[in-house]
Amino acid sequence: MPVANVKGLSETTHAKLKEAIVQLESFLNEYAVPQLVNGDTSEGAALFYKGLLADLRHLLVYSETVYEKIGIVLRRPNFDTEAAERSLYEAYHQAVAAFFYPKNECYSEDGRYAYTGQDAIRFRFVPTRPAREIVLSVSKVYEELRDELAYYENDYMTQRRMQGQK
Repeated sequence: MPVANVKGLSETTHAKLKEAIVQLESFLNEYAVPQLVNGDTSEGAALFYKGLLADLRHLLVYSETVYEKIGIVLRRPNFDTEAAERSLYEAYHQAVAAFFYPKNECYSEDGRYAYTGQDAIRFRFVPTRPAREIVLSVSKVYEELRDELAYYENDYMTQRRMQGQK
């Protein structure tokens, strides 16, 4: 991929990760399991919110880590294309994957809704409004990142293997 494309993609990825990080931090700093359960005494509700918050914390950590790596690459006086491509690969395989494949599976993407204009995210349990809003809000950011970084799903590693690198 040409250097200009990699640099531009790095800048947009950096900005989008920052947007997601701000939203996630704000939500995680404001809400805890008791606030989200909000009087629902079922054991399923508590387990759902514990899993959801754990997944969102993991997503935040992965996003912040990749955000910092891309930021370092962008701040260097000489743009290092190889380091940028590695960071973009990590953005796709860590941050984007953490959103679309959460460990606790409190939500999932249903591809049948992707082209209908409806939200493609389906929840395992009916969440409170704030929990639903944060997931749907950051889903838009991670969908855009997934579309932009799709090249790094497979082609980046194939290119590295062809060059004899790991």
